[in-house]
Formats: sequence, C-alpha cells, structure tokens
Amino acid sequence: MNSPIDKGWRKEAPPLQGRGLGWGLSVERLAELNRRATEMRRNPTEPEKRLWRNLSDSQLSGHKFRRQSVIGQFIVDFLCPQKALIVEVDGDTHDADKDRLRDDILAERGFRVVRVTNHDVMANMDGVLQAVLAALEEAPGRWDNPHPNPSPEGEGLKEGCAG
Repeated sequence: MNSPIDKGWRKEAPPLQGRGLGWGLSVERLAELNRRATEMRRNPTEPEKRLWRNLSDSQLSGHKFRRQSVIGQFIVDFLCPQKALIVEVDGDTHDADKDRLRDDILAERGFRVVRVTNHDVMANMDGVLQAVLAALEEAPGRWDNPHPNPSPEGEGLKEGCAG
C-alpha cells in the first residue's frame, strides 16, 4: 500500500475529497475514515446484510449502490452515486438531533438521505425497497446532463488508434 508521501500528498495540505467540493479533511483523517468503512463492510449488522442483498448488483431497477462509503467526514451505509441518494439503516441507538445535523450537512453537498429502521428492514423489506425506489425515481441523475466544458470536437480521437 502506498503511503501519503508516495502519492505526493502533504500532511499540511488537506486533500479535496468529494469531487472537488473541498471537505478539508487531512490525509490522516481520510485514511482513518476509509479504514473504519472497510471494517464496517467486513462486519455489517444483520439489517445491513439483508438490505445489501437487495441493493447489490444493481438489483433495484438497475441502480448501482455502494456500501459504507466515505462522504466528507461521514461514513454512509448505502450510496447510489448516480442519484446522490444515501440510505441509512438506523438502529435503536441513533440520535435524531445528530442525524438531522448530519443530513443537513450532506444536503448542502447535494445528497439526499433516506432513513429506514432496523425493524423496517427486518419486517417489511418490500416497503423499504419501495421507499428507496420512489426516492431514486424522484432524484435527478447527476450525470444525465452534458459536461459544461466538453472537449473540442474529436479531441483525443485519432484514426486507427486502438483504445
């Protein structure tokens, strides 16, 4: 594994994380979040396992999801990057005030959060999937629009080049 030095990163210059949105996280903090996310993927809760079985492999109307993704200073349970939709599975220990603050910060960055309970996942998977699908259908695609600065016509294409 490469160290931050190997990649040309400097500790005093925080990386831009979040596709240039400037979350301002240090290399150390970002590495710690990624380590924790990896651990959480290895040891999911039972409700997370069950929901993942229904979201993985683009099973929900072709929408691609990721598990335990790092977004800014947060680790989110499930992320559909194309729709900027986050699905959080909440257990009994969730703090509603902290969750609301976290959701507001993520919303400022263009993400929508759908929260479901452990009980709903365990007892009403069809209802959970319908709620997630409804949110996906409401959300605009992030990459449906053309790039605002497209490359000039034909740039990068050379006749006879095997790509």
